[in-house]
Amino acid sequence: MISVPAARALLQKIAAVRVLVIGDIMLDHYIWGDATRISPEAPVPVVDIARDTHTAGGAANVALNIAALGARCTVAGRFADDDAGHQLAAILAEKKIATLSTPGTGDTIRKTRVIVQNQQLCRLDRESPPDAYRIPPAAVEKLFAKAIAAHDAVILSDYAKGLLTDDLVATVTRLARAAGKFISLDPKPKRALSFTGLDLMTPNRKEALQLAGIEPDPHQPFPAAEVCARLHEKYRTHHLVITLSEDGMLLSTDGKIARIIPTAAREVFDVSGAGDTALASLVVALTAGAKIETAAHFSNAASGVVVGKIGTATVTPAELLAYIKK
Repeated sequence: MISVPAARALLQKIAAVRVLVIGDIMLDHYIWGDATRISPEAPVPVVDIARDTHTAGGAANVALNIAALGARCTVAGRFADDDAGHQLAAILAEKKIATLSTPGTGDTIRKTRVIVQNQQLCRLDRESPPDAYRIPPAAVEKLFAKAIAAHDAVILSDYAKGLLTDDLVATVTRLARAAGKFISLDPKPKRALSFTGLDLMTPNRKEALQLAGIEPDPHQPFPAAEVCARLHEKYRTHHLVITLSEDGMLLSTDGKIARIIPTAAREVFDVSGAGDTALASLVVALTAGAKIETAAHFSNAASGVVVGKIGTATVTPAELLAYIKK
């Protein structure tokens, strides 16, 4: 675990970091209520709604996590001229997160979760087809060149909704490399993006196996060495951090295992958005000059705070320091 003085010193450096997040943004809508009877119309519970809440989800939640840790952030994605887009932009503006709307015809993505007695009953998704979020290849450089130059790091946050394409990833990577910026990707295997030469990739256990082309065997331990070697051979990413849920984080550099850090979580209520927290905290720590192991301990603690909350959440410096102190 990272010490309180080390975390405090790192947080001071993070306050000067500027991060550009590019990806699939969405509005997270929560319907909170109780269910005490079954509908006479069908064998389903009747939910008496108590309240509705909204927060930023997807790539926008990565941005919220970055801002919560004290860094400055701009998030780029499809903010449509609809109620969800306006509401999402307002949530981000309140947290002093700048926004860059990408062209397209798609509606703002909205996920509605029905929560009964602190348990998720179901989720309702509203989104357009992937082509509706795609940016014309010729427009990518003009759209992002100045923004990349103005930030210290770039995060490509893929939720497989259509905004991230091979052309976009290649162009953004080239621009970031030319400007000397840190660049990372949180991939989704079903999108099968082609990329190479990034600073950081952060799949979870299932995604890492899929990306490596390995069939999971529930009777065998996670094949860490093989996964790391295959992913480095395929993508040439400098740092690979695989989140292993209750088993912590696997760190790999240039295809070789560095170590596995045990989880810092004490109580787990909801893992929604925990990957966003892990990604955001890793990137701001590494961009602030931390070594990969220190950054991973910092990220592990941040994720430990977030999974102890209900719903998509963030962690503040005060919460993080209090958690580490315990």
